Amino acid sequence: EQENSSLFVYDELFPALPESANSAPATDLGKWNNKMRIGSSVITQVFRVPADERRFDSNNSFGEKESMRTCSAIMKETGALIEISSSKDQSLTFLVTGKQDSVMDARRRILSTFQTQASSKVSIPKEHHRWILGKSGTRLKELEKNTATKITVPPIADSSEEIIVTGTKEGIEKAVHQIQVISDEQSKKAFERITIPKVYHPFICGAYNENINNLMAETGTRINVPPSSSQVDVITIAGEKEGVASAKERIMKTYQSMEQKYATVGVEVSKMQHKYVHGPKGTGIAEILQLTGVSVEMPPLDSQKETITLRGPQDKLGSALNMVYGKANSVQAATVDAPSWIHKYIIGRKGANIKQITQDLSKVHVQFTEKEDKITIEGSPEEVEQAKAKLKELTAEMVNKLTYTTLTVDPKYYKHIIGKNGANVNRLKEQTGVIVNISESDQNVIRIEGSRQGVDTVKQELEEMIAKMELEKEKDVIIDCKYHRALIGQKGETIRETKEKFSNVLIMFPPQDQKSDIVKLRGPKDEVDKCHRYLTKKVKELIESSHSIEVPAYQCHKFIIGKGGATIKKLREETNTTIEMPSEGSKSDMITITGRKENVDRACDMIMKIQNDQMNIVSEEVSIPPKMYNSLIGAGGKLIRSITEECGGVSIKFPSADSNSDKVVLRGPKDDIKKAKQLLLEQASERELHSYTAEVRANPQHHKYLIGKSGSNINRIRESTGTRIIFPSDRDEDKELITIIGKQDGVEQAKAELLAAIQKMENVRECEMIVEQRHHKHFVAHRCEVLHKLEEEFAGVTISFPRSGVISDKVTIKGPPSLIDPVKNRIQEIVKDLKERVTITCEIPQKNHRAVMGPKGSNVQQIEAKFDVKIKFPDRNTGRGMDDGQGYYDENLENNFNENQPMVNGDSEGPNPANIIKITGKAENCELASQALIDSQPIVFEMDVPLEYHRGIIGPKGQNVKDMMNQYEVYIDVPGANLQQEFIRV
Repeated sequence: EQENSSLFVYDELFPALPESANSAPATDLGKWNNKMRIGSSVITQVFRVPADERRFDSNNSFGEKESMRTCSAIMKETGALIEISSSKDQSLTFLVTGKQDSVMDARRRILSTFQTQASSKVSIPKEHHRWILGKSGTRLKELEKNTATKITVPPIADSSEEIIVTGTKEGIEKAVHQIQVISDEQSKKAFERITIPKVYHPFICGAYNENINNLMAETGTRINVPPSSSQVDVITIAGEKEGVASAKERIMKTYQSMEQKYATVGVEVSKMQHKYVHGPKGTGIAEILQLTGVSVEMPPLDSQKETITLRGPQDKLGSALNMVYGKANSVQAATVDAPSWIHKYIIGRKGANIKQITQDLSKVHVQFTEKEDKITIEGSPEEVEQAKAKLKELTAEMVNKLTYTTLTVDPKYYKHIIGKNGANVNRLKEQTGVIVNISESDQNVIRIEGSRQGVDTVKQELEEMIAKMELEKEKDVIIDCKYHRALIGQKGETIRETKEKFSNVLIMFPPQDQKSDIVKLRGPKDEVDKCHRYLTKKVKELIESSHSIEVPAYQCHKFIIGKGGATIKKLREETNTTIEMPSEGSKSDMITITGRKENVDRACDMIMKIQNDQMNIVSEEVSIPPKMYNSLIGAGGKLIRSITEECGGVSIKFPSADSNSDKVVLRGPKDDIKKAKQLLLEQASERELHSYTAEVRANPQHHKYLIGKSGSNINRIRESTGTRIIFPSDRDEDKELITIIGKQDGVEQAKAELLAAIQKMENVRECEMIVEQRHHKHFVAHRCEVLHKLEEEFAGVTISFPRSGVISDKVTIKGPPSLIDPVKNRIQEIVKDLKERVTITCEIPQKNHRAVMGPKGSNVQQIEAKFDVKIKFPDRNTGRGMDDGQGYYDENLENNFNENQPMVNGDSEGPNPANIIKITGKAENCELASQALIDSQPIVFEMDVPLEYHRGIIGPKGQNVKDMMNQYEVYIDVPGANLQQEFIRV
């Protein structure tokens, strides 16, 4: 199957020098031409996965697309070019081109993905496993590539001798054979290889391996014959010298006898019938060999040849030929034409129809192939004919009874056609027995299958539904979720009225727990727009009617409520507002009025009139500058509310923002008004002291530097001076003006600090330099550690690298002109150093990593600082698992294997990743750091100490041993007294 895509003749690559008159004949040179060919490094392999060995994923409805995705992934991982094609018989053919290693790796991955996998165990002596693995796992990896299998070798700690081989049947046979050959070669007993043409191997093995088993039993040897799928002629024999010699002699005699006496005959048999001759697991061929002594040679499954070769004694060929024809014709195949879409109806629910046909025909197999308009029947000739007749009859009945049609539909309507949880399509199925198929793979096509009348009915209903939906529109209306309950109304009364008003519009509110503001409308375009306008108007009315204020009652509740509630009822009716009195037992004395603003103000005035008529309520004005209103009111009105509560619920009303008035109106009992006025004036005076203002001007470009990262610079000034510093916002016209507010001395100090900072920035020079982007990470890693060191070294300089994700090599430097060039030179030195850096690996067993790192990584940090290197330890979960294919072998086995992980696939090309520590820096420093790490590994030392001294060494509550461990940074393990061991491990 493997063939070179191109071959170059030696003479074309290395032309000969001009020949002399007495040159040798051209024919002699031709011999060299024939022998010396240089193969291209690019090869092409073609191989096939038969339909009966294909692996199908029943959960995947997009098989072809998935196959292409899988092949693309394999191409990306291996670098090979893969072409895939599918035949009518559902078999797959792959064309793989690339370098030999890439092609072999791609072939193994393709077969493991697309071909059904089997598993086999082979017992190999433990001491031979290392030879199967090869150095660094190379032999195992090569073996896997050549046989397209996965081979799992148990780890050293596992006493098992079983090696597990997973793959296709052919691959497993080849792998097991080669593994056994490697093991036999390493056996200390005799070992022989004999070359016998493959065509004679079946006679040496005998039917069902009877001959070879008897020979091994008699000679006490182990004989490995290559599997039938392999093209190898070499048979290996291992065992005691006498036994090996005897077995070899007997095999050679058998071969020489066969070579002289045996004849061959070829017979043409339809490719479709080959499998009946072969039989399950080759039982058909074995039976012919056992009864006639004739070997049956079958062409490969992926070959189109139909010739079967019989080899054996001349007088037995006729009998064998009859048996071949008998087996080939023992099973007949027939086909029945049936549209692929109707297959499922022929099969019936849970296979009921097909079971009824085949229940009395036990020797018949009926096969339905997806996307093929035929049914294949296999079995004995008489039963095949009966099954064919019944299937023809059933197919004709179904074709006459059933039909299908398709509708082209925009996928956005699918969810409405399907309905909630499939309600619509299930209803149609129950009513008409019709199946509505909506497949993602068919883009915008809906398929309707069933009885002719049912299909017509469903099609008409769906067309009407689609036509209606095409005239509809869906609209999202943004309505604050706090108004949803009001729009729905108590028990849904309000929304019911809205729906009656717009009967063709579906109004969908989001669930209450989602806190969503989106209300969906769907229906005829005109009505949806009208409903939208109606809801928007209702919301506007709700907003207008939700204005609310609080008015102190001043113990006038009974006068405001009136006899039998008459007064408050009149107030509500006349002002069209909601008036809520404080509940009994409530500490609050506030009356809440809700409604339109003008109505609320009117109700407030009416309540205040009642209070003035019934109680000693007075009003008084206090002059306070408007700029202090916000500070007096406080965050959320807390400050003004505390004054109101402290003064018996006095009403304090500030003028509106657009009035420009400085009059604050106080209303309440006379004594309370006096107290509230005093408190307000005190608060205003205190705030006036903190309202000294100064202004500073600065270029808007400098503002971000004055503020600092996360406000660090400006917060420092604010905290040290106790001032407020206000920078201009986007809405301000004057973008240069910075305002400082606070006590006079603090404001002056803040102003001086800002002016100094501005003066310093005006003397700043800015320049750019180019630093390759690959080096940026070094400067900004570990929270910009290197940058901070540079900025500390060159005080007053700011260095800016491009943000993460921005592709740019430009680095900006800002600072005093005298420092710009030194900073640039220092950065260039660092970059030069980075370019000279190398990365080496240091292998230390993972179990020692914690000890090497030291407490909280202190030891590694010291080594990094001492040698100016970066040290990267592997993640804890790095290692060899069942899926990563990281097998490895070295003579120092105990250091190279993870004791708890099995060897898998032999894909490793180096040491265990879990042991590898990476060191980056200058070459000489890396070597020194590597040695320092290796020297930091713990060692174990055992010393003999009589048992009676153990207690004294441990000390009271282990204090002595703890002191020694802390002093010498070691771990001391004293065996328990119950173990009676006279040593201590350090």
